[in-house]
Amino acid sequence: MQTRLTKRQKEIVEYLRMAQRTTGIMPSTREIQHYFKFASQTAAMSHLRALERKGVIQRLPGKARAVVFPGDLDRGEIADIPIYGSIAAGMAQDAEPERHGSLTVDISALGIPRHARTFALKVRGDSMINAHICHGDTVILEFREPRKGDIVAALIDGETTLKRYIVEKGKPFLRAENEDYPDLIPARELVIQGVLVALLRNAA
Repeated sequence: MQTRLTKRQKEIVEYLRMAQRTTGIMPSTREIQHYFKFASQTAAMSHLRALERKGVIQRLPGKARAVVFPGDLDRGEIADIPIYGSIAAGMAQDAEPERHGSLTVDISALGIPRHARTFALKVRGDSMINAHICHGDTVILEFREPRKGDIVAALIDGETTLKRYIVEKGKPFLRAENEDYPDLIPARELVIQGVLVALLRNAA
């Protein structure tokens, strides 16, 4: 027997699926509130509770943006990815290694392998704009060895940055995707911390 939904509940389900397809993550209750012009987040939460009672969605306690469709859980596509602060897509800056919560994402929609070891960082700066990575976006990176041309989070001479990994004449260095920024040649060390596997666009 098919669950009967109100017109507004159907609109919310369509919005959740659209947002999940386009960004790989579920919208927050605040984003739902703004999208539907609700007076408060409480109104958004009450609609989500009603959809949960009808079995259309499932909310995962203690997880960020914790709304999933039960069918997605059955396929094992939902995963929590830790957020480790932000990273400069500009000149290299000090690393921010502390954890800042997590993202609950549909890894299948983003094309991330199920067993990949991943983490997320918020992008600051505009040095990667020609790779369509903008200030405020979130990048998801995998702990693995880089290949030439990969976009990486890297520790270069004690500072961290997001750049393209280049190897010329056997020597690795980092290159921006913005002609206003110079190549970064390591004086002492270049340590790759992660390789870009997905990008979540800043909706603002």
